[in-house]
Amino acid sequence: MASFEETFTQPKTTVPNKNSGIIGYDVPEGVDIRGRYDPAFSKILTRGALQFVASLQREFRNHIKYAMECRREAKMRYNSGGLPGFDPTTKYIREGEWVCAPVPQAVADRRVEITGPVDRKMVIDALNSRAKVFMADFEDALSPSWENLMRGHINLRDAVNRTITFHDQARNKVYKLNDQTAKLFVRPRGWHLPEAHIFIDGEPATGCLVDFGLYFFHNYANFRKTQGQGSGPFFYLPKMEHSREARIWNNVFERAEKWVRIEKGSIRATALIETLPAVFQMNEILYELRDHSVGLNCGRWDYIFSYIKTFQGHPDRLLPDRTQVGMAQHFMRSYSDLLIHTCHKRGVHAMGGMAAHIPIRDDPAANEAALELVRKDKLREVTAGHDGTWVTHPGLVPACMEVFTNNMGNSPNQIHSMKRQDASILDEEDLLQRPRGVCTLECLRLNTRVGIQYLAAWLTGLGCVPLYNFMEEAAAAEISRVQSWQWLKYGVELDGDGLGVKVNLDLFGRVVEDEMARIEREVGKEKFKKGMYKVACKLFTGQCTTPVLDDFMTLDAYNNIVIHHPIGSSRL
Repeated sequence: MASFEETFTQPKTTVPNKNSGIIGYDVPEGVDIRGRYDPAFSKILTRGALQFVASLQREFRNHIKYAMECRREAKMRYNSGGLPGFDPTTKYIREGEWVCAPVPQAVADRRVEITGPVDRKMVIDALNSRAKVFMADFEDALSPSWENLMRGHINLRDAVNRTITFHDQARNKVYKLNDQTAKLFVRPRGWHLPEAHIFIDGEPATGCLVDFGLYFFHNYANFRKTQGQGSGPFFYLPKMEHSREARIWNNVFERAEKWVRIEKGSIRATALIETLPAVFQMNEILYELRDHSVGLNCGRWDYIFSYIKTFQGHPDRLLPDRTQVGMAQHFMRSYSDLLIHTCHKRGVHAMGGMAAHIPIRDDPAANEAALELVRKDKLREVTAGHDGTWVTHPGLVPACMEVFTNNMGNSPNQIHSMKRQDASILDEEDLLQRPRGVCTLECLRLNTRVGIQYLAAWLTGLGCVPLYNFMEEAAAAEISRVQSWQWLKYGVELDGDGLGVKVNLDLFGRVVEDEMARIEREVGKEKFKKGMYKVACKLFTGQCTTPVLDDFMTLDAYNNIVIHHPIGSSRL
């Protein structure tokens, strides 16, 4: 895994007008703001908030660096033929009879959760969607430009204060919050992502500490009064690979609680199990977060991405078409079942996966067919024992809510009624069973189209992109990238065309050319010309053909959205 200093090279720099009269942010010693100055942003980037973020960075940066080094060492083991598995040194945790702290009443019922970026209208729509929870996302659903991040914090502050409104000028309509809204959870970025617009002691801040720190500092008090019923704030924690990373989060939470003098265990978080190594650490992750945990979530798209990435050095573990890797695959079903058993044994929620479909408004028959697939998936989840599920679009909330309510009745969750003791026997062989299926040219084409179009949107500030009747986030583009890389590296033979064609650079080049032409036809010449499709194509193809697989596509692409301003900070 390349460090940020190795990956990040030349940010764009703007030259200010000498007569503009711009003043900088009031920052504490050692903090340098390199993002654009805006008076509205300065109400988020206050001296007190920056002192809090800087204190977190200074206290935990070495722990984070060590955790990232451990990730690199594990990657070397896997690339040398090793397999992830249960840690014998923590067997006492897995076999112990401990439980997590009781779930706060405010979040006992989570049967449908909606996710999305921190865009202003999205925040209002999601909170008004009649879902039980809205997960506001600074991670996979957000392109982390300076503008998006700062406006996202403004939007969440206004949402917590219940002052948020949005005026749609085209429709001359004003959107505001209903009396009854979803509970707000916030997902910061993963440990590996930097925030290059804020430097602390000469190095980029850790992105998730910026996300967590600014949101917590400004909103903890009002949130606990209005939404948390005395608890909170509430968070989702992404991309962890080991319990040592959960331990850092637990220590961050305790530090934050002490800073503002609230009771230990007030902050609550759900950890996403979306990496293959983490599935072997679920008990340990919950144990580290036991005073602050409200469960685990099946982040199944990222989990598929992680499966390919973990086994990038294993030619005997090639993933078939992405459309064939669903929850019917034994390794995926085992992951879900073991997560339910683990969570319920420890007294917390076991959240299901994402339904990424979006309504097909111009084709009622196709829309109903898609909804029926969603209903079947959610029925599988609730009958397996999940306590809730995810959707990306408000239009899916009623159908998913109906499925869970029909099967759960008035019970807010299934923590105590569905122990899934049968899943306790699942072992490493179950969790690592090779997926079955074929590799097709159509999947290579789809991966190319989705990857390029997602990146093109991400580069222009959109992290949540509707493509082919799905709302795609970074995880979908990551699957597209790493699967294309894997098939190229090992010269996968494509099935289904009767020719036995193998994937190679020549074939991939023709596919890219064809799919770029198709994208231009689909979006129109004018949009194609004005968009970032050619830049995205260069980035995507470069990452698919590189000899060494990049850990994350967005680390490389991040260079393209960072803009440094010479005037940013001042110490008054």
